[in-house]
Amino acid sequence: MNADERAAWLRLALTPGLGPRTARALLSTFGLPQHIFAASAAALRQVVPEALATTLAAPPESALARAIGTAEQWLAAAPNRFLLTLADADYPALLLASHDPPPLLFAEGRRALLATPMLAIVGSRSCSRQGAATAEAFAQSLARAGLTIVSGLASGIDAAAHRGALRAAAEGGPASTIAVVGTGIDRVYPAANRWLAEQIRAHGLLLSEFALGTPALAHNFPRRNRILAALGRGVLVVEAALHSGSLITARIAAELGREVFAIPGSIHAPTAKGCHRLIKEGAKLVESAADILEELRLSAAAAGKPTANTASDALPPPLRTLLAVIGHDPVDVDTLAARSGLDTGHLTAALLELELAEYVERLPGNRYQRIK
Repeated sequence: MNADERAAWLRLALTPGLGPRTARALLSTFGLPQHIFAASAAALRQVVPEALATTLAAPPESALARAIGTAEQWLAAAPNRFLLTLADADYPALLLASHDPPPLLFAEGRRALLATPMLAIVGSRSCSRQGAATAEAFAQSLARAGLTIVSGLASGIDAAAHRGALRAAAEGGPASTIAVVGTGIDRVYPAANRWLAEQIRAHGLLLSEFALGTPALAHNFPRRNRILAALGRGVLVVEAALHSGSLITARIAAELGREVFAIPGSIHAPTAKGCHRLIKEGAKLVESAADILEELRLSAAAAGKPTANTASDALPPPLRTLLAVIGHDPVDVDTLAARSGLDTGHLTAALLELELAEYVERLPGNRYQRIK
């Protein structure tokens, strides 16, 4: 787009009090944004309230003009920054067909990923180590098979999913990861994910509908979640509590006709209860990436089992045997002694080796849980 068209799209997105639904109504009536701002106040009043019509018919106020200028400077500062608008041919078709597509998205990264099939992976910020490992392995396998992984750059499951997809991209695969953020695209929340955000800028794609500089405001994240739900062909929930944003994202996806997948967990784990509820409500229980690819009618040839069983092949046979009897639920030492037949001394030494090698995690109450 030329400079005038870009400035008009930015003004449409950044005008205070002009939300996505109203913006789409204006676009439907007048066409492109420059036609909206060329219209008379009387014509605009047929679509929007009088005060907003007056604002749109007048030149932009100084604060709005500064915001547009800041956005223009941001776009010019790097070659992989761009605006994605409803008028663009590569605006994702599934998002466009949803009930509330954003008229404009700030974007940074690999534009070509917009043309790839996508799957959202979401889950708890306070996930278990096993949950993070599972999300990362699923994302890597699915991205290897050509699915671009969409998530929200949050701590926990989101970050793990992004890491797994980036690893697949580093292997030379066509897919990678898209992070839809609930802040301005120039901000990183949480700050601990700054390095991850830089990797996504370089090898994936960042998207935000919010103005540059927008901080992490609670009411923006549900809006972000509707984009997560709409972009992909489905949503995979790895771990989620009963009352969580991940379940909201899954339900939005179901309402849009997307596939909803959930990974079951221990009946004792709070972060498994949300997944179990989704399964009761009709979500598809999955145990491997191949389950998802089969449901989506995609080739499973490139996808391996996301469980990390093969990683244990490097262990000595006695440790590999102990890891197998630990299972995937937390277990106490007495139970392990009975299962393995090891005396306390040998068992404690073997568990320490597995813990140092990050195959198991020690939990309160002298219990252990396998994490890979």
